[in-house]
Amino acid sequence: MPTSKEANDENVVRKAPLFSALDDAASATLRESMTPVKVSKGNTLFKEGDAGDRLFVVVEGKLKLGTTSSDGRENLLSILGPGEMFGELSLFDPGPRTATATAVTDARLLALSNDKVIGWVSQHPKVSLQLLGRLAQRLRRSNEVLADLV
Repeated sequence: MPTSKEANDENVVRKAPLFSALDDAASATLRESMTPVKVSKGNTLFKEGDAGDRLFVVVEGKLKLGTTSSDGRENLLSILGPGEMFGELSLFDPGPRTATATAVTDARLLALSNDKVIGWVSQHPKVSLQLLGRLAQRLRRSNEVLADLV
């Protein structure tokens, strides 16, 4: 029987686009293949330019995603909280990270390596649609921000 903390964690994780398309059994199986990660307030999880080989789901706490402009200024892209997912861009476009992820508060995350996600995506087409929807939302938001800057 799961503890109340485990049950809460499961509810939070189920909000992430990767999990929302799965039934309970598939979600539990996928979650078991994830690795817990803790990041203390102020610490960096990964930096812009680092190799991207996994995605993350925020279980507890907050992280900020940002980039550094050519003149050294930080550009805040988003603040992420429980149930939100990030790092999935590397699944579809392997390459360096496009942002830096820093803990705004102490945070607990679950990480899933790209090879495991790719296996799941091929076996669960609904997951692909959820991930593509998430990426489309981010692209739309980026376009809106860019339009405001021009």
